[in-house]
Amino acid sequence: MGHAGFGQSGNDIVCAAISVLVINTLNSIEKLAMENVITKSDEREGCIECHFPDEINDQTKLLMDSMVMGLKEIEKNYGGKKSPFASKNPKKGRYFELIIKEV
Repeated sequence: MGHAGFGQSGNDIVCAAISVLVINTLNSIEKLAMENVITKSDEREGCIECHFPDEINDQTKLLMDSMVMGLKEIEKNYGGKKSPFASKNPKKGRYFELIIKEV
């Protein structure tokens, strides 16, 4: 949720990496794991939300674990560095914060 603020809009490699990782994972879950996924996104707010109405299968769990691993690596490399756009970023200069909720 939210934009990374690593670079200017259209040139933000952190935002692009996160977006590609999340969108590819959701597409893979739907096409390869044959899972029913309900997604909602707001590009302006930088938010992608997904819900699984049914219990997820083992392939989906593996794909989600892989996505989380990738996001944690991005967070480790870019999450705590001072943003050159900190004045635009209300997260105390962080590019992004990884929040995972299971409901």
